[in-house]
Amino acid sequence: MLSAIADLDRRGALRLIAAGSASLASPSYAASSTYESAVTLSDGLVFPLASFGLQVYDDATAERLTMLAIEAGFRNFFASVLAGNQRGFARGVKASGIPRSELFICGSVVSNRAMDAETAFKLTKLGCEENMEAFGVGGIETLDMIMLDYPGPDCECIRAQWKAFEEFKAEGRTKSLAVSNFVPAQLDCLLTAPKLVTRPTVNQLPYCVGYHDPGVIGANRRRGIHVQAWSPLGNGRLTRFSRDAEKAREVCAQVGERYGKTAAQVALRFITQTGASFTVQSKSAAHFREDVQLFDFELSREDMAQLETFNRQPSWEGSITEG
Repeated sequence: MLSAIADLDRRGALRLIAAGSASLASPSYAASSTYESAVTLSDGLVFPLASFGLQVYDDATAERLTMLAIEAGFRNFFASVLAGNQRGFARGVKASGIPRSELFICGSVVSNRAMDAETAFKLTKLGCEENMEAFGVGGIETLDMIMLDYPGPDCECIRAQWKAFEEFKAEGRTKSLAVSNFVPAQLDCLLTAPKLVTRPTVNQLPYCVGYHDPGVIGANRRRGIHVQAWSPLGNGRLTRFSRDAEKAREVCAQVGERYGKTAAQVALRFITQTGASFTVQSKSAAHFREDVQLFDFELSREDMAQLETFNRQPSWEGSITEG
């Protein structure tokens, strides 16, 4: 399973899986209203529910799209090392003129290929440094979050990766630590580490209206972890299965007609109402605006049930609802 996770192709969307157990401090919404557009993480940071996740294109494109996203209202950004354009993103932030304090910026490290703990630690440290070098071209000196993009091949390597992250945080170069594509056993490997100092606050997973495990949010929440969806629109299909795409779009569009919203807006609102957030990509100003105009309506219980009718629960090793 671990090698299968490591080999997943995420260049079209960005992220994978999660967990359940232990009663820990859970993420909480900034207010009881479902119209809130941010969640407060277990470490106290305010995390906007809508994030722009840069994809694989050149630095010039990343710079342009970052400025478009900021103009549309995005304030949460996931600049993955896998996208290869962190420098372009940083230049876009600088060119926008928006104060750094108004933005939530998350970088990432990929060090899962290491086959022993010592190498895992060194590669993760190197990855942290490479993030700061890239972001530095835009004057970004500290991060709000850094994400461990994939778990190492065993528990010892995962803990070594995390040790490097904790040192990075102790140096004051990031406020929060997160993971991506972690299954329950991998999360628990971290959470039961004897010398654990900092718990992960976010687990970024594949999650969309037509493709999700209904237990994944609660399983992570019991561990004090918030779920952020990657590929929240299923590459435009609103599901990860081509055969279900027509049905998914039809149902989301029908629901959207009742609120004057598009099918994509309904699909993203579904995610936030289940207790998750999302990182989405776009290349047009109109779509950027559409993706953040989600918090002025609320799907009914009946709507949510209807949107579950075409969901296919993903099958991964280990139960997401365990614990």
